[in-house]
Order: sequence, then C-alpha cells, then structure tokens
Amino acid sequence: MSGIRVRSPRELRGQRRRRAHGCWDHLVVAVLWPMHEANLGTLLRTCDAVGACLAVPRLPWVPEALARGNTLRTRSCVHWTGHDPVRWLIDQKSRPETTVVGVELADESVRLGDLKSARNRTIAVLGHERTGIPPEAVDQLDVVVEIPMVGTGSSLNVAVAGSLVLYRLAGLM
Repeated sequence: MSGIRVRSPRELRGQRRRRAHGCWDHLVVAVLWPMHEANLGTLLRTCDAVGACLAVPRLPWVPEALARGNTLRTRSCVHWTGHDPVRWLIDQKSRPETTVVGVELADESVRLGDLKSARNRTIAVLGHERTGIPPEAVDQLDVVVEIPMVGTGSSLNVAVAGSLVLYRLAGLM
C-alpha cells in the first residue's frame, strides 16, 4: 500500500469552501431545449456540486425527471423558463452584469481550457443534443465555448458538456 489515506465524507464536507448560495446569485446553466430525462438529473447534481442553478422549460416530463435525478434529496435551485426559451434568454441578458455563454461549435468559439471563471452573473446555455443552439438564440450569446474532442463523435451529450463548462465557470478546474 502506498500510504494514501482516503478522506471521509465528513472530512470532505468540512474542507469545502464556504460560499453562500442562493438562486440567481452567480451561475446558471440553462437547458432550454432538453431532450433526455437522465441528462437533467445529472446536471442537477452538477449544479449542487458547483453552487449553480438550473433553468429549464416547464415541459410535462421535466418535473418528474428532476425529482428522479435529485439523488441528494435536498432542495435544489431550479428556475422555470416558460415556453419561449429565446424570450427568456433575452430577458436574462438584459439584467445588469450578466454574461451569456453558449456551448456550441462556432468559428468564434473559445476552447474550454481558455474559458475564464465567471466574474459576474453568468448563464451557460446548452443547446439541443442533435441540433444545437438555434440561430435566434445564438444571437444572444456573449461568448461561445467549444469542448475539444479527439474521438470520432462531433459532440458530448448535454449533461457531460454542461458539467465540464459549469466546473470551469465555477473556477473549480
């Protein structure tokens, strides 16, 4: 054995940085065109891990998907966007000191490794898993981030992509 000591869950909780968290105070991930139920649960868990909020449309299946995905069984920060995702995005962008970051493949995109931590209120927009972010929503983005890939796929699923971007924006990687 190499002498590695694994920390207990209690020790880990005690070592986490203390930071007040309230809905809408700093970091929001917006899944405006959700496709798969399991992905919402994964993102909800990531939101808890990084102190972010999740914004989703009130589609008939979404509340149940969030309830199933919330494996921590604690109250999570979820905001309902309404039925017009682009209008919601325009409204959010009009709030003071808000930066809208889209996760998309674009000529002007910044590589994930070069993305800076969120300094002000930031909304990370995730597109539909097959079609991406619609053109009318792309017009609302301040920054576009791309996640480099070496394999044969053209993109990651929305939960994995969103989790990577959230950790980067939260300054945890």
